[in-house]
Formats: sequence, structure tokens, C-alpha cells
Amino acid sequence: MRTFVALLLLSVVSASLAAAQPLVWEGRTFEPVNVKAAIVTLQGEQVLKLERDLQSLPYDPAREVETVDDRHYLKLKGFEFTDGIFEVKVLSRVQQPPPMPRAQGFIGVYFRAQQDDSAFESIYLRPNAGRSDIQAMRNHTVQYFAYPGFKFADLRKEAPGLYETYADIGLDEWITMRVHVAGQKAELYLNDARYPSFIVNRLKGTSKAGTIGLYVDVGTEGYFKDLKIISSIHPAGAAAR
Repeated sequence: MRTFVALLLLSVVSASLAAAQPLVWEGRTFEPVNVKAAIVTLQGEQVLKLERDLQSLPYDPAREVETVDDRHYLKLKGFEFTDGIFEVKVLSRVQQPPPMPRAQGFIGVYFRAQQDDSAFESIYLRPNAGRSDIQAMRNHTVQYFAYPGFKFADLRKEAPGLYETYADIGLDEWITMRVHVAGQKAELYLNDARYPSFIVNRLKGTSKAGTIGLYVDVGTEGYFKDLKIISSIHPAGAAAR
């Protein structure tokens, strides 16, 4: 019995260590933070697949706000910027069966993420909400939050409707997210639009510089491709990619 328990513990530890191993994708090195990451073939292309690791960072329906919008993302290593423009294509599906009843295909990006995961800003999508028949749900399609201290529920209480908006997007389709970050302002351009689909006029986070991350949350089977860092301003001595 003791031997069995020891082997079981060893397998759990080994699995956790394996999940944290660096991943090289499109010539860049990434670190999984409470996500499962793999290179897979989708629609004839090599793309990145991400799912939240609910073993390393559990989701609790009774404590939903505390256990979402957290430290679960794929972190770009060897890069730090203050301001810049970057883009990535994302495609979202809802896991079956969904681990939460209101799974929306949560997928998006982090920016100015600290290397110790202590602070970051985020803009993400709820593609399932984008095609809802209920207007109130549609209004939640795009979401901003900042960690720590300003999750989606906090911002809805502080300023209803200011940090989220509607967008014409849906599940199981490639969506281009281009993010412009400058000082206290961030803009999201969707699908090569000429004008921003969403503007955050005053970012709430404490981090002024950091890296880029790729985000999924509970119930999402997320895919990413074509990550581009179009321009970036770096702190003195920081790395550019």
C-alpha cells in the first residue's frame, strides 16, 4: 500500500513538473502557468492549443469570482515591454461536457505580465456571448480586467458597461486580436478593423512593464496562431523579440 501511494505521489509530481516545461512555438519560448499547452494540427495548420489546468488551479463554482480571471496563461519568456502593438489569431470552442454551465469560450491575451505572475492586464473574449439571442449577454462579449484587484465582477460593480462591450464574433472561428498599449490606454482591434472595437481609457493594473501571455479560462478549448509583435518599447536593459 505504501509503495502504491509513493508511486501515485511521484506520478502526480512528475505530471505537474511536465506541465510546467517550457514550450517553443513559432520560434519563441513560452512557460505554461496553470494551463495545458500543446502544438496540434487544426484545419491543416500547426497551431497552439491551450486549456486551463484545473488540477493545478482548481475552479470552484461556489467561489466563481475568486477562481476565474487569475494566473492561468501561457507566458512569453525573454521579453519585456512597456508600450507596443501585438496581435494573435484565436479560435475558441467550449469543452464537452462543459465544466461550468455558463462557459463562453473565454480566450484572449495578457500584457505587462510580471515574470513572477504577480500582476498583469488582460483583454479577453467571450465568443459564445457574441452570438447570443439576449442583448444583455452580447454586451459581455469583450472584457478587460487587471490582476490583482480588478476582476470582471469588481469592474462591473465599479463602472457597469465601461470595461466590456459587444463584438460580432462567435465560437469555432478564427478571430484576429490586435492590441495597442500606450501609457494608461489600451485598444483592441478585431479582425483587421480600421477602428478599435474596444477602448480602455485608463488601465487599472499596477504593472507598468512586463511580457505577453495567451489566456484561456474554464471550459475553453482554445487555439492560437500567428502571434506578431508589431512594435514595442522596452525598459532599459529589457529583451526585445
